[in-house]
Amino acid sequence: MAVKLQGAGLGLRREMLDDVLPVLPGNVDFWEVAPENWIPLGGKYREDFNRCVKQAVFTTHGLSLSIGGPDPLDHRFLQELKHFLDRYNIELYSEHLSYCSAEGHLYDLMPIPFTEEAVSYIAQRVKVVQDILERPLVLENVSYYIAPNQQLTELEFINAVLSEASCKMLLDVNNVYVNSINHRYDPYAFIDGLPSERIVYGHIAGHYEEAEDLRVDTHGSDVIKPVWDLLAHSYRKHHVFPTLLERDFNIPALEVLLDEVQRIKQIQQAVSAEQQGVA
Repeated sequence: MAVKLQGAGLGLRREMLDDVLPVLPGNVDFWEVAPENWIPLGGKYREDFNRCVKQAVFTTHGLSLSIGGPDPLDHRFLQELKHFLDRYNIELYSEHLSYCSAEGHLYDLMPIPFTEEAVSYIAQRVKVVQDILERPLVLENVSYYIAPNQQLTELEFINAVLSEASCKMLLDVNNVYVNSINHRYDPYAFIDGLPSERIVYGHIAGHYEEAEDLRVDTHGSDVIKPVWDLLAHSYRKHHVFPTLLERDFNIPALEVLLDEVQRIKQIQQAVSAEQQGVA
């Protein structure tokens, strides 16, 4: 049986393999990969990945499911994905609450209209995915820059999808912060409105300040203090959930990444101590 996530994790990219092998850093509790980036690979990449999964707990965060898209679900991909998850004994598969295909792949994450119709459509597709994978689908709140045909708030939409689809949530704290600036809402109130029992794990990352009222989710810089503070609040409001550092661009030295992973651990430990009444 797969081991459950705990502690602080780091996203694994192929260009990091030489730095993290032959022995994975011991202070990273779990690792995350995009399965699309590994499924087609053989040779040395597959050998290296095999070495990695034998040493640590792994989870997955997909890129191309397109759970809210108009195109039919890609059943061939879902079978390949199930084989990948089974082969490496990976328990969780997470994806974005968005879409990335419409008569072909769009190569970007597009915002789903916040409507009741979209909620029902997504819920039906989630159940199909879960039946095929024989695993829960964990959906991540995404950053978005326009809200087409909006009838519900972002928070109402997310809560409705989680409830109707009976699925779990990956809470991306940086996305909440980015959206709160771009769409002018209180990120703390947003966090407070989420269902604690649905949150399985979290993401934290850096972003780019395009303007005073515009943030762009890039995963290409260090996490800033307001986002760290929002993470601590999320732990206090809900529970100290496993949390992963995402860094996809401008990747610094491994030591810098490990320092941020350690900061996640420090916040987790501090909040746990508060909740247990330890001075």
